[in-house]
Amino acid sequence: MNEQALQWDDLRIMLAVGRSGSLSGAARTLGVSHATVFRRLRDIERRLGVRLFERSAGGYAPTPAGEDLVVVAGRMETEILEAERRVVGRDLRPSGSLRLTTTDTLLAGLLSPILVAFRREYPAIALEVSVSNQLFDLSRREADVAIRPSNTPPEHLVGRCLGRIEQAVYAPRNAVDEEGDAPAWVGPDEGMTYRALERWMAEQDVERHCHYRADSLMGMYIAVRDGMGRAVLPCYLGDGDARLTRIGETVPALATSLWGLTHPDLRRVARVTTFMRFVATALEAMPELRSEL
Repeated sequence: MNEQALQWDDLRIMLAVGRSGSLSGAARTLGVSHATVFRRLRDIERRLGVRLFERSAGGYAPTPAGEDLVVVAGRMETEILEAERRVVGRDLRPSGSLRLTTTDTLLAGLLSPILVAFRREYPAIALEVSVSNQLFDLSRREADVAIRPSNTPPEHLVGRCLGRIEQAVYAPRNAVDEEGDAPAWVGPDEGMTYRALERWMAEQDVERHCHYRADSLMGMYIAVRDGMGRAVLPCYLGDGDARLTRIGETVPALATSLWGLTHPDLRRVARVTTFMRFVATALEAMPELRSEL
């Protein structure tokens, strides 16, 4: 084999460094150490006899030669992932590994018991669950299935609406507000990027009484549960917790559809269709979501 010939692993290094602009970012993407990326990149440059990246205090920027290879690597990655999805899509047996991404609140409030029941019913399917409030890139196989709240699911994915998530105001059950004082509120912080709730709180004139903020719905829920104040929470969390009490009716402006999504190439894979059908059937029995099914 020609010692100078580039391998796919070499191009993966190039692509990761080019996308992240740093060795540490590339290392996180590839799941290796900073030193490994540095050593591999230096070896590629030695074999090719050309500098591929310019190093500076701001990070790693590709040279013209490096840019050329990063573009080629991106095209190859796309073709490899498409081929992988086509091959996976031929699997007609409900077995293998299925990667699910969902949010912390959905996992805790709805999905965990369903996942336990699914594993009992289909022991040949291994589940890998990634809890994240960011939608993973299903086209790059970061996950096979996403279960997420959204009123505008990505158009490049396919799936089904699993229900409607209603929300309402909840307060600690044993909270006692001082006479004449407005109740304290718990709200989202900037990192949560929950503009609809921020607007609603401003319209209801409760924003100025919000002195505790969290960067996730789970964080807000825990704060209310432990007596910090009241907040808008999903009904599947609040209604089932005896430590909380609902204040008033649901908030229509904050209702959200719940979606099960996958990549089009995986829509007929047995373990994906089996999982989607099982979850949908389980959620149909839940009164919190039944209205939209």
